[in-house]
Amino acid sequence: DDARSLSRGAAVGGAGGEGKKVEMRMAGIVAGGRKEQDPAGVREQIGMILDQWVQQVQSNDERAVLQSMTMLLQQGWVASEESTERFFRIATEISIERSVAKMADPSAPTALGYVQVDSLSKLVLVLVRYYDEWRRSSSMTKSGMVSKVLGAVVKVMHTHQAERRHNFNQKPFHRLITRLLQDLLDPIGDPLVFAIADVLHSVQPRLVPGFAFSWLELASNRMLMPKLLQAKANKGWQAFHRVLIGLFRYLEPYLRNADLQEPIKLLYKGTLRVLLVLLHDFPEFLGEYHTSFCDVIPSSSIQLRNLILSAFPRSMLLPDPFTPQLKVDMLPEISQPPPLLSTTFAALSDRLRSDLDNYLKGRGRDGFLMELPSALLLTSTADMLACGTRYNVAVINALVLYVAASPAAVAGSSTGAAPTTSGPGLEVLLKLSTDLDTEGRYLFLNAMANQLRYPNSHTHYFSTMMLTLFQAAGEKEMVREQITRVLIERLIVNKPHPWGLLITFIELIKNPVYDIWRHDFVRSCSEIEQLFQSVARFCLPQQGGGGAGGLGAG
Repeated sequence: DDARSLSRGAAVGGAGGEGKKVEMRMAGIVAGGRKEQDPAGVREQIGMILDQWVQQVQSNDERAVLQSMTMLLQQGWVASEESTERFFRIATEISIERSVAKMADPSAPTALGYVQVDSLSKLVLVLVRYYDEWRRSSSMTKSGMVSKVLGAVVKVMHTHQAERRHNFNQKPFHRLITRLLQDLLDPIGDPLVFAIADVLHSVQPRLVPGFAFSWLELASNRMLMPKLLQAKANKGWQAFHRVLIGLFRYLEPYLRNADLQEPIKLLYKGTLRVLLVLLHDFPEFLGEYHTSFCDVIPSSSIQLRNLILSAFPRSMLLPDPFTPQLKVDMLPEISQPPPLLSTTFAALSDRLRSDLDNYLKGRGRDGFLMELPSALLLTSTADMLACGTRYNVAVINALVLYVAASPAAVAGSSTGAAPTTSGPGLEVLLKLSTDLDTEGRYLFLNAMANQLRYPNSHTHYFSTMMLTLFQAAGEKEMVREQITRVLIERLIVNKPHPWGLLITFIELIKNPVYDIWRHDFVRSCSEIEQLFQSVARFCLPQQGGGGAGGLGAG
């Protein structure tokens, strides 16, 4: 269908440029690609049909409504795909324009602004409800007709955004999509929910920014979000994942540049609330897609990341990370790998993945480790400008996780399920921690910290590895400082905090092996020193902030 075919043209993952180019092409197709000339007088005819239809709907005369529908069918407006597309496109244009005009009239009651779009939704409902009585006179299927309606809404919205820009009025579009969802959900069922999700992807905020607030309300609507996430066999997860990716991509440049003007700040707060609902009601969804979400959320958006990374299966009872003498490696869940999507490592090129596999198996080619840091760089200047970094964050995230999740890493372990914390995998991580520059190392350490989640083999692996890198840094004090920074900056924001993050930082400040309190960066200034004392008191409540006391005593 129109909405679905448009939405499927956009890339979901990947870094920067290509996904943006595809979405821009998609916007061009919707906004300007269908400028065919309509036959003379058609717009006037459809306008008269809508006038009559609105009168019949407001009269509450069911017989008159059916007579109007019969006349519509007899005139052949939905006899073929072409005529159906033309009818609903023009009908949507007229209904939206009339609604906008009514809303601009200060003397008109607010309810009058929605009469046209409500009546259009009612027309679609009547056609769907009585489909069996008119299907022989048309080549259109019921779902095909609904698709034409949704495709018309998408095209008209893009046209309004392109032509009116800052004067775009989102209210009639929001009302129309909401009414279509309300009216058609019972007769159409789940296919409508998936189709609306495709529509939201086609009008995501990066393509239609004037619709952003209505878009977020629709995306989190009780008739859409729960039904997608509760669909059988998780069939709706991918559709809603794509919706959220569109939201994060729109927010990313504003969050990365700390450009939070009031509208963006309000949209960001709404996003946090949606994530809180997901964290409470659908934590498995956030957990399964956490890697792709982290690919598009800037490293500066710490609270946003924490909300996603704090998700854990509802069937799991988390051990209290503040328990004295907690034996993490003895937890039954700690040897079980978390579920991973088949697309988790899509960002890795075939060559890089092959080289990495060979190295992890102990058959790496000469020079692989030396070349590895350069393989993490973006190659296009346009991509660097768009992403605000020289590095391909998606590749770094995928590579770091692959070191723990690859068959070679698991095969080398004693349990056969949890990855081994020594050998070639450790060599790869050590090489990156020492050879990357400050920017690259920060992104690399963030990729490791993204896996510090609920108790599982990856959390245990990366918790151990981060502490190992801290201890093995030698003379590179900057490595220790950046490891500490990545951990502590995730703890100083509001709750929730991922379980794996807490147990890692508690081990770092409590275990004398790491002796964190002797390092100069802890006392670089009074503000930093007070920060460490505060976090130590938070992380070691049973000891009354013993670590902080040790710091003060020094």
